[in-house]
Amino acid sequence: MNDSQDYTTVETLDRTSNPHEWSPHFGCETQELLEHTLGDETAYEPIASAACNILAQGIDPASPDSRAVTELVVGYIQSGKTMSFEALAALGRDNGFQLVIVVAGTKNTLLEQTTNRLCSDFRLHDTDRPRKWLLLQNPESDDCTLQQIRNVLEDWRDACTPESARRTLLVTVLKQHTRLGKLREVLESLDLSDVTALIIDDEADQASLNTAAGTGDESTTYSCLAELRNAVPRHTFAQYTATPQAPLLLNIIDALSPEFVHVLEPGDEYTGGREFFGRDDSLIRDIPMSDIVSKDNIVIDPPESLEEALRVFLVGVTAGLFSEDGCGCRSMLVHPSHLQDLHKCYALWTQRLVSEWSRLFVLPEADPDREDLIEEFRAAHNDLAATVGADFPAFDDLVLHFSRALRNVKLLEINTREGATPKVSWQEAYAWILIGGQAIDRGFTVEGLTVTYMPRGTGVGNVDTIQQRGRFFGYKRGYLGFCRVYLEQSTRAAFDAYIAHEDAMRKELKEVQRVGGSLNDWKRKFILDPKLNLCRASVVELGVLSGGGKDQWYYPRVGWTTEEVAESNSRVVRQFMNGKTFMPNFGHSDRTPQQIHGYCCVPLREVLEELLIKTRVPSPGDSEPHTGMLLELGEILRMYPDAEADVYHLSYTEKRYRSITSGGIISKLFQGAYPVVPVAERGKVYPGDSEIRSELKVTVQIHFLELRLTDGQPYKEGVIVATHVPARLSTGWAVQDQPEQQGNVN
Repeated sequence: MNDSQDYTTVETLDRTSNPHEWSPHFGCETQELLEHTLGDETAYEPIASAACNILAQGIDPASPDSRAVTELVVGYIQSGKTMSFEALAALGRDNGFQLVIVVAGTKNTLLEQTTNRLCSDFRLHDTDRPRKWLLLQNPESDDCTLQQIRNVLEDWRDACTPESARRTLLVTVLKQHTRLGKLREVLESLDLSDVTALIIDDEADQASLNTAAGTGDESTTYSCLAELRNAVPRHTFAQYTATPQAPLLLNIIDALSPEFVHVLEPGDEYTGGREFFGRDDSLIRDIPMSDIVSKDNIVIDPPESLEEALRVFLVGVTAGLFSEDGCGCRSMLVHPSHLQDLHKCYALWTQRLVSEWSRLFVLPEADPDREDLIEEFRAAHNDLAATVGADFPAFDDLVLHFSRALRNVKLLEINTREGATPKVSWQEAYAWILIGGQAIDRGFTVEGLTVTYMPRGTGVGNVDTIQQRGRFFGYKRGYLGFCRVYLEQSTRAAFDAYIAHEDAMRKELKEVQRVGGSLNDWKRKFILDPKLNLCRASVVELGVLSGGGKDQWYYPRVGWTTEEVAESNSRVVRQFMNGKTFMPNFGHSDRTPQQIHGYCCVPLREVLEELLIKTRVPSPGDSEPHTGMLLELGEILRMYPDAEADVYHLSYTEKRYRSITSGGIISKLFQGAYPVVPVAERGKVYPGDSEIRSELKVTVQIHFLELRLTDGQPYKEGVIVATHVPARLSTGWAVQDQPEQQGNVN
């Protein structure tokens, strides 16, 4: 097979062109990679199409411009991001990128995992294949390495070298300042003026970002990564992550702030948050607080929930040995804390249980201790039978194989307690129980994971960290019924909340991608449970405002900015009101004309699209809550598409007058209750503007006002739209204003 052979045409997605877009050629290296790893065209076409679109948003290797483009690639947890960036690397080679750098994790185990995966999928050790790649791991600037690289680059410059004989440099490097610095030294020793590079940052939201952003300084790894990029004048920098919150919150003038985005879609076999938390709770189990080790809760014996999880896992292992003859593997993950002493405690408990059960299963059948254990395993079998399906072996068929299953279990702590983090040699055993903390938080792939036991809370509540702990997500639809996830209750609630957050965020980003827009123009807005944070505060230079999740009024405090804004808002409001019949809302017979309002009921979708989205809120202090309110209403319509809103025209037969400050702030929008005294009679005639609302629906109040700064000045007409979201419909949100986006509320 040679590079000139004809191959399948892969179309890029339809979208509005951006000024940097070009059309990559889908060549033989990409097709060979995908055929080798995925098989038929039906399986690999979405990955190939995505790779084409990602590469097209970056620099054109045929262009002489020396520039760099930063883009964000967003996947799901355990959804195949590595396969995506492998396809991107192969496509880069097919289109003349001479250098591909993969910044592959903060730990040597992750670097080795990625490097080995690249070697396997690109078949770099297959001597029967053309040598199209030169793989270097953590290269240093010694003479031999530099000469190797120079030779490869000279082949690209030599017109006599056949295209198929030109090798692409494939560099994997640890995301650590010393290793990044050594690679920078290598690159600075070379002439790269005519070299086009692709730099792939795996887990880009982790150590790459400036953890000293809040202090105005630069963290070491961030600086080293910036220097590395500066050593390669022409490159596309592709940030891969399943948790893009932190990169999206960077100041858009930051070099690592992405300009373009691509949202990856997983294959049909993928099971994520919706499968585990969004439909039913058949796969989720609560860990009682009494089972969770803390300084206030000393636990001596193995917690009952741990025993239950272990029995469920072992029944699944036994079924696999019985039905599949031990092909593949089954794993259990115990994720208690970042504390290594606690890992050891859980490892001792688990080993004790496995040893004790092994002893009991070989006792005579009539032994009462053995009989009690059999019944406990029968309960675990019944639990799995409810979700596995008809092919699940009967309990009586499995009983004699439990001892064999216990002998096939290997327990391993994944931490540095005894030195380097141990590697998992999956071929050594069929069943694995892995116990760890930070080493298995992100990037770590657990083969055949069925049971997860996570007796840890949410910590400071960073939603991206919680997402990354979802190692139990992945391509497991074929054995989903064997899966169980045991969670501390606050962590379970956080996972429940993160589903809505992730869905809304991906929807926003896909719309930016669809229109071919720049992330520089996208308003940073997120659905977010009020108890959670988007990410660690240390990497975010600009503030993030959060709100929602409660009974709340939204309206701009600044009632006057310019004539142009006032006229625009007045025109929007009057167009919305045109043709609607407002009926008087009289109330108590003693109300004044200013306390009587016009009322009508309007579809919430119309209120959102024809009034609230079109209303201009130019003040930075008002735009963030206004954006949050728009998010809340969008979420309400997602859940209740036919929802209605109560709309009031305040004092619809009378004028209202308000004073404003020099900054345009209205002194007091809402008229208060009447009478005020005595307390027992307060609000009897009129409850106050803020109480003119529904507890069941969204309420909108339209206030036409006569505004003036001081006595003696002429009044200016202004219009304020106030929106109330009742607690029963309210959703938490987080919004960040970028200084370069002032006035943009979309």
